[in-house]
Amino acid sequence: MRLLSKLAPFTLLLVLFCTVSVSADEVANGPAAATPAAADPRKTPDQFNAANTAWMLTSSALVLMMTAPGLAMFYCGLVRKKNVLGVMMQCVFLMGIMSLVWAVWGYSLAFGSDIAGGFIGGGDFLMLKGVLPSWNSETNSAVVPMLEPVADYGIPRSVHMIYQMMFFIITPGLICGAFAERMKFSVMVIFCVLWGTFVYCPIAHWVWSDTGWLNPANPTAAFPAFDFAGGTVVHVSSGISALVCALLIGKRLGYGQEPMPPHNLTYTCIGAALLWVGWFGFNAGSALAANALAVNAFVATHLAAAAGTCAWAGAEWVQRGKPSILGACSGAVAGLVCITPAAGMVSPMWGIVMGFAGGLVCFYACNLKSKFKYDDALDAFGVHGVGGTLGALLTGVFATRAVIPGATTPQGLLEGNAGQVVNQGVGIVAAMALAVVGTVILLKALDAAMGLRVSQQDELIGLDVSQHGEEGYIFI
Repeated sequence: MRLLSKLAPFTLLLVLFCTVSVSADEVANGPAAATPAAADPRKTPDQFNAANTAWMLTSSALVLMMTAPGLAMFYCGLVRKKNVLGVMMQCVFLMGIMSLVWAVWGYSLAFGSDIAGGFIGGGDFLMLKGVLPSWNSETNSAVVPMLEPVADYGIPRSVHMIYQMMFFIITPGLICGAFAERMKFSVMVIFCVLWGTFVYCPIAHWVWSDTGWLNPANPTAAFPAFDFAGGTVVHVSSGISALVCALLIGKRLGYGQEPMPPHNLTYTCIGAALLWVGWFGFNAGSALAANALAVNAFVATHLAAAAGTCAWAGAEWVQRGKPSILGACSGAVAGLVCITPAAGMVSPMWGIVMGFAGGLVCFYACNLKSKFKYDDALDAFGVHGVGGTLGALLTGVFATRAVIPGATTPQGLLEGNAGQVVNQGVGIVAAMALAVVGTVILLKALDAAMGLRVSQQDELIGLDVSQHGEEGYIFI
């Protein structure tokens, strides 16, 4: 069983590699090379928007930076020094494995045409078919598939694919904060791949695909809910899954009996700063263009982070007599999480209100750990689950037609559209339900097959040595 646990991730990688290799051979030699499914030979170079493409490539790099070094440093500073490399390895390895999954099948499941009654996307873009450039022998010219949602952004579909890939990478990385210092690395890899496939991709399809039942851009959407940059798709789904992980995996050895303070808040501060900067790509990049909407999202994002910083640190100052750097960093992230679904839907001044609310609410939510005695090691649920839920609901309150392109009717509660809050709530409940059910099933299956936790001895030694054979700090 122990050998199976160690070999499982590498078996998965081998399957992925073989699948990609077969696909590449088919594209090179088969008929698909001549007539890609999603290619549009009518597109001309004149319809390519260089400014939008450059901004989206920049945003993609910023969002990738959020996982490593941003999240890697933020999280690794919060654990004990014997687990610093374990946390970093989780983030870095997810950058690799989740990228491959997204390219092979994830993007298609999230943005392909409806199957299973719209529950998930189909096989339109499997192996990046219809996403990458190809040669059309009939016209003797190259075909560059372009993104063609409701609006024409003038960017290649491959740019949209790579941008969305960065969201797919960081979302399971957020969950890792809940089970830090105690889950087997092999189990973590398989869990994240399966969770991304069966939880993330369906939710992303509901919210962001052209035919999604929660997408406001879809005229037939049952409950059009605003989620500009991933409040529901990323933070609600990962946050509630993190809580389930913390409850099912159990507490760390000694939790509640011995102190477990962060070992290096310097790393955490640097990581928080990198997350703050990277979040501009996360939110402003979700405009998919270098336009006024991106500017609004950029400004609202920064002001919300600023307000969250002051709110959390201020609450500590009042309650404990001293503000802490950990509180300021946590508040910044809470503000950023809260504004994420609303960055392109509300004015920046309401962004300040949302950021301040996010900082305060998440501060008190994280304090509930001691009352309910669950071990969410790095507050993944308290910040991302609670902050994402709050942000999604407040988006329905503050959304305004002054910001949303093409909107002429009242959008949020303050403009007289109370139904939008209902839509937001439906989206939140749907995402939570799938996340809870999916996470429970995956964890129970993996526990039966491989065991979720490292042994007591390995946990006492630390994941750096027991899982990776390395030490983060060697002083000679």
